[in-house]
Order: sequence, then C-alpha cells, then structure tokens
Amino acid sequence: MNLSDLIRAALKEDMPNGDLTTECLGLAPRFGQARLIAKQDLVLSGTGPFEQTVEMLEPTSKVQWHFREGDRVLNRQIICHITGDLIQILKAERVALNFVGRLSGIATLTGRFVDEVANTETKILDTRKTTPGYRDLEKKAVAHGGGTNHRFGLSDAILIKDNHIMVAGGLRKAVERIRENTKEKIEVECGTLEDVVEAIDLKVDRVLLDNMDNEALAMAVNLIETDFQSSGRRVFSEASGNMNLSRIKSVAEIGVDFISVGALTHSAPTADISLLFDWQQSEVMGI
Repeated sequence: MNLSDLIRAALKEDMPNGDLTTECLGLAPRFGQARLIAKQDLVLSGTGPFEQTVEMLEPTSKVQWHFREGDRVLNRQIICHITGDLIQILKAERVALNFVGRLSGIATLTGRFVDEVANTETKILDTRKTTPGYRDLEKKAVAHGGGTNHRFGLSDAILIKDNHIMVAGGLRKAVERIRENTKEKIEVECGTLEDVVEAIDLKVDRVLLDNMDNEALAMAVNLIETDFQSSGRRVFSEASGNMNLSRIKSVAEIGVDFISVGALTHSAPTADISLLFDWQQSEVMGI
C-alpha cells in the first residue's frame, strides 16, 4: 500500500459517507488560513502525509512549512500555515493530525533515546514492532529523530532468533543451514554467554544480546573484544530487551555497537499538535 492509498483508506475510515456535521451546516466554500501549532516540544515528522491528506480534499490549498522533518520544534511554535477552502480542510483535519502527531511522537521519543547516548559510539535502532501498514512512515520518523533503521522486513537481512535455533536443532545447525543457502551476513540472537561464545566461534557478523542485564552485557562485549584482538575479525554487538530511557545510557557506556528499542514505534506517545482556523478570512489570501 502506497501513501496515497493509505490516506484514502484513512479518510474513508473517518468519512465512509461524508462529514455529516459539516455538510449539514450547508456552508459555501470559506477561503482562509489555518495554523498548525505545536503544543509541546517535539521533533517534526509526517509533513508529507499531513500535506497530502489536506490536498486530497482541498487540491487548491497551499502549505508553507516553517520547519523541516527532523527539526526540533518548541511548544507554541507555528509549524506551518495553510490557505484554502477551510470547509474542506476541516474535513481533513483529524486524519492529517493523526499522521503528523503519530509520526512526530515517534521522532520525538527517538530523539530522547539518541540524546541519552550522545557521548558514546552506540547507535539507536528501531525494530519491526510497527503499526501494520505504517512501517515505512514510522521508520522514517525514527530516522527523523536521529535513530538508525534496522532491517525493514524479513526479506532484508538474516537474523537467527530463538525460534529459528529451536526448530533447526541448535545455534550451530541453524548457522550452518543458513550458510548452505546464502552468503548474506548473519546476525544471531544470544540469550546466554555460552551462546555468545558459540556465535563468535561460528564467525557470525553480529550478535543480538537479548534480555541480558548490564553485568552479562559487559561480559559479552569483553568476549567480543577479546576475539577481535586475537583474530582481527570484527563481530558487532546489539543489545535488546527491556531498553528504556532510564537504562539506555548505562548500556551504551558498556560499549555495545547498537541498541534496538521496540518502544520507539510501539509505545511512542502521540505528539500534541493542533490545527487552528482563522474563520474570519472569507476570500483567497496569500500566505
């Protein structure tokens, strides 16, 4: 589903038989201006979906953005001005705000995680824990917040997880079976230090250190560094599981290369953004 299809589906969901309230008012077109205003400090994302939603109902509308995606916007700042038929823009309001609020919320939360690890070499990754149909938008929002995208989907990279290991009959067998069929780089989920030792011995490219406490993470990173010093071969480390803002800095300081955080997309609060209408304007005006 492309963005246009997604917007059409969202508008159809909100107005399966039109906007009953607005249409029953029986108003003629009212040309004027509306302002998109931040009601909290945020990182902006979702300008494309917002603008395209408005344009789908009011093709003659014009939007002037005062910020770009990835910019930090302060509470009460005007994000953009819109001119056009305010009756049609009113119909698009909620769907447009749902897009920009949701995506700016993800970018804002990502920015907070990125800020916590700013003095380290660790990169913050997203996961596949996204809203169905919104993955492309939500991963872009992570990038706008300063995060790094992990694989987009199952078709993009090899990641051997616990269920793959179980069904294959063990970590070693899983890696060997994968290598029989591809030369792609391999990442392996490791829940114990024994798994880490085996993964290093198998010369995988990255180990996913899953649900380890900080002590275990430090020991795992030491095993990886010791192997690198002796072999010269780099195995990258990724910490995952129970990663939150209060813990993320201490994990990064251990020296992991990546930290994947599902909360970036599955638990980000929607950013508080409002669209205010200047109804007194009744004719076309430039911005």
